[in-house]
Amino acid sequence: MSKPAAKIRIENVLQPGKTYSADPAKYEAMKKAVLAVLPKASPGLTVAEVQDRVVAHLPEDLFPGGAKSGWWMKAVQLDLEAKGVIARTKSSPLRLHRS
Repeated sequence: MSKPAAKIRIENVLQPGKTYSADPAKYEAMKKAVLAVLPKASPGLTVAEVQDRVVAHLPEDLFPGGAKSGWWMKAVQLDLEAKGVIARTKSSPLRLHRS
């Protein structure tokens, strides 16, 4: 029986100091997809636009038919915001761009 992959720790910009366990393969695949679709400057994309666009960049074996991509996109978004890799605008609706 193979040993499951070690989990990684991710942050949440809305809960400073708290971390969560996550699957490293799914996290890295989503991170790559998010960074591929986000523009480098403001005004950026809405969260819904990002969610729609990342699906085309995800590996089918990890996200069959885009399954669970919304949850993973949000988790990666909050982690990358906490790390300063991406930023949000103070607009409504919320828009994201790379830092």
